[in-house]
Amino acid sequence: MIDSIPEATAVVDVISDVVCPWCYIGKRRLEKALEALQGEYDVRIEWLPFQLNPGMPEGGMARADYRRQKFGSVEKGRSLDARVAQEGAGEGINFAFDRMQRTPNTLAAHRLIDVAQKQGKGEAVVDALFRAYFEDARDIGDAAVLNDIAQGAGVAGWPANANAPEVTEKEERVRDLGISGVPTFIFNKQTGVSGAYPPEMLVQAVKEAFPA
Repeated sequence: MIDSIPEATAVVDVISDVVCPWCYIGKRRLEKALEALQGEYDVRIEWLPFQLNPGMPEGGMARADYRRQKFGSVEKGRSLDARVAQEGAGEGINFAFDRMQRTPNTLAAHRLIDVAQKQGKGEAVVDALFRAYFEDARDIGDAAVLNDIAQGAGVAGWPANANAPEVTEKEERVRDLGISGVPTFIFNKQTGVSGAYPPEMLVQAVKEAFPA
């Protein structure tokens, strides 16, 4: 997290994982909230890493196997997907659950976000990762896919400039705060909400954390 913040800037820390569908929905709702706040606040987003599956093999695993292990059956997973797809449609997201074959390890993706963020391109890369995985059914644990996303966003120095220890340290600090679910939004380094809340609730949270 950033220690020194210009007084005119409201920083919102967003803790998420790029294989979390509710994080994608939460991102869209946050965008709507920030649009509603235009002219009132200069908001800067700081993306912080969180792995839903820190023990995932480096090469990921078949999504059907993962869902069976997590939910007990593929059918239960499909039922949950249907609810998420309905919520996502309301945010303009076309989830391609039926075409997704792999559940990836997301550590490399978080490292890419970290590199991109230092170049002012974090937002573009996070959006591209979500879109690639959930709408295009691409394996975002695959090095070639990450390279393609980095190039598309104009990220320089990937993967050479990836700082693995720094990303790991950031995630450890997040977990030390007691955060165990995503998305989580932290306002003014003090107050936070966990979940893909409607835009109006996020607007209210920003106003309470950063009084005019």
